[in-house]
Amino acid sequence: MSNKLVLASTSPFRKAILEKFGVPFDTASPEVDETARASESAEQLVERLAEAKARAVADQFPDALIIGSDQVAVIDDTILGKPGDHARAVEQLRAASGQTVTFLTGLCLYNSTTDHAQCDVVPFKVHFRQLNDSQIENYLQKEQPYNCAGSFKSEGLGIALFEKLEGDDPNTLIGLPLIRLIRMLDQEGFYTI
Repeated sequence: MSNKLVLASTSPFRKAILEKFGVPFDTASPEVDETARASESAEQLVERLAEAKARAVADQFPDALIIGSDQVAVIDDTILGKPGDHARAVEQLRAASGQTVTFLTGLCLYNSTTDHAQCDVVPFKVHFRQLNDSQIENYLQKEQPYNCAGSFKSEGLGIALFEKLEGDDPNTLIGLPLIRLIRMLDQEGFYTI
């Protein structure tokens, strides 16, 4: 396999997950408008953005396997996204309290040599504990997860917010479903083991 591996993301969390493979890879920052389109479902949004991110850096890497990923949190068909600030994070965690939140991660592996894209959406469910305002405030002061979909970091103290987790791959919750990615890489002849 002559293709290099590229992660089309500046997320330190996705980078740390991909490092588990122990194979060299480059990272690149995709410039993509993440605005949802009219009548676009959460699944359609994350799949479209994952592919757009992978394709956005293809000119920089003409002989590469490029990984694009995007994630949203959904409660009752309402997309939560990244809060951006404290007030919005409080709103999101209040809405999540006692609820099941589905995290949808769009994943795309784009071969810039062949122009072939494999895309998928991988769900992961988080059952939140009942949270009071004091718990929410304490959590946000400690973690400040304002750039994380759903206002928490499951790889940190965010785990204290949950009743239980439900999904096939815990990496999905952090934003990069490795089990699905391994299958995609295998189909391109890029083997991690």
